[in-house]
Amino acid sequence: MSPTARNRSLIGALLGAALLIGFLGGRFWGTGPSGGPDQTQSQSQSQSQSQSQSQSAPGSAAPAAAAAGTMVAAVPSVATAPPGAPGATAAPILYWYDPMEPGQHFDHPGKSPFMDMELVPKYAEPASAAAAGSGKEFVVSPDATQSLGMRLARVERGVVQSSLSLPGIVQFNDRDVAVVQLRSAGFVQKVYNHAVDDVIAAGAPLVDLLVPDWAGAQEEFLAVLRTGDPALGSAARQRLGLLGMPDALIERVTSSRQIEPVLTLRAPLGGVLTELSARSGMSLAQGMTVARINGIQTVWVEVSVPEAESAAVQTGQAARISFSARPGQVLKGRVSALLPQTDVASRSLRARVELANPGGQLRPGQFAQVQLLPSDARPALLVPSEAVIRTGVRSLVMVSTGHGRFRPVEVTPGQDGGDRTVILSGLKEGDTVVASGQFLLDSEASLRGLTAPASPDELDRTKARPPGAAP
Repeated sequence: MSPTARNRSLIGALLGAALLIGFLGGRFWGTGPSGGPDQTQSQSQSQSQSQSQSQSAPGSAAPAAAAAGTMVAAVPSVATAPPGAPGATAAPILYWYDPMEPGQHFDHPGKSPFMDMELVPKYAEPASAAAAGSGKEFVVSPDATQSLGMRLARVERGVVQSSLSLPGIVQFNDRDVAVVQLRSAGFVQKVYNHAVDDVIAAGAPLVDLLVPDWAGAQEEFLAVLRTGDPALGSAARQRLGLLGMPDALIERVTSSRQIEPVLTLRAPLGGVLTELSARSGMSLAQGMTVARINGIQTVWVEVSVPEAESAAVQTGQAARISFSARPGQVLKGRVSALLPQTDVASRSLRARVELANPGGQLRPGQFAQVQLLPSDARPALLVPSEAVIRTGVRSLVMVSTGHGRFRPVEVTPGQDGGDRTVILSGLKEGDTVVASGQFLLDSEASLRGLTAPASPDELDRTKARPPGAAP
């Protein structure tokens, strides 16, 4: 090979190596993950060169535009917000975030590591919006308000016409009970045809009882009567009463002048025979209970009231009771007592509703559905129930102050009445609250570090909490 040909080959190899090194170096500095402080400047120069090349060389316009697009996408710090409403100015992207985890910021777009969703860009706010939201308020653009489907509602003063619908069980009225006991010891001669849980009438015979001690006392009483001495007769009569003899039996002995040592025990009250402890031939001691009878003229309906709703139940409150065994029939009653003890297992209190039971149609053990009507009709501040954000620690609402400005406010909710909730503190009549879309606003407020001021009760709890204790 001649020297001239050898020189030409060497020059060609050097030029090829230089072109390869330049190409690889450009690819490295143009698309690397971290380009250093001069990355933005070099990319800007590349963009300007590409634009100049596209103007000078029409045939190379497409490759230059593609390269410029690649450069811009690779640098999120200079990306701008898409043109939205007319007159909107471009705003740089500060970072990307997951709406479900707004506290986590990312430097580039992509999939969220928390949820299977795309990250959302956070644009820099205009100077006017930043100044408006520098305090406890933040600004939401009209486009965002419309896309969120935000709905506002006014705080009004009204009366909650709500009622509690609770389960109940029919029980005996324990104030309507009769107990039959022996005043003197004796022997059971006869037990009438009754059994426990029988419904008996008042005055029904239960047991024939022979009392031996009464026979001798009655003989002495009749002997005194034959003497004709009124003083002795009165003393003998008192002795019979002290032995436990009923006045009716003493009158029969006085009028018939014959002894009657057998006493028939009768039911003093009509109702259900819940206890019968006598059998024929038994020997019964003085003071022993022979029978127990529960009246059924009135019954109790014991209502299970959840602990959280117990403040709305008061003695004397009106109630409407319905039974599955009597469809279409509604009885009216009132709460006669609110028992003091709480059921630890169910965290509920028991309320008693007393009902008249004509004909004994209501049977103990039946299930009932009790509707407790509200007794307090005082007006109060009302908001839609969906407007209240319950965090488990505090309750918040988003208040609209006008012109797209919002702020979180802590409130104290009261009784729920259908689709409205009573607000005890935190708002005033005429305020405007967000009734739909408030959760996204709460996320935006958390993203900006805006929180509602703590209420006085929360401050007191914080002061009383020991150092290091969990809130």
